[in-house]
Amino acid sequence: MPDATPAKLAIDYVEFSSPDVAATTAFFTNAFGWNFVDYGPDYQALDGAGLDGGVARASLAPPLVILKTDDLEAALARVKAAGGVVTADIFDFPGGRRFQFREPGGTELAVWSAT
Repeated sequence: MPDATPAKLAIDYVEFSSPDVAATTAFFTNAFGWNFVDYGPDYQALDGAGLDGGVARASLAPPLVILKTDDLEAALARVKAAGGVVTADIFDFPGGRRFQFREPGGTELAVWSAT
């Protein structure tokens, strides 16, 4: 009989939103010693902060925790079956694809895949 336990998805990335990316990254640098990789005025990737992540220019929102999978479609099906509400269907971005969802308690998360 096949194992029915779903594969575990690990937290892989955390994304902060900020209407002022420069101010946010300056704060993180000065307060915590974090470095950033510049991807233009709308995105700065964390470098050496202990976890991969970044700061995206966007309206203020809680940090977005992003999980990684090798099978994005299967992860999407599992999220829906478990009662998650999809807030952004699968979309492409430089480096892969992802979708976003809210778990039943209301926290928004994302799942990404390199393929």
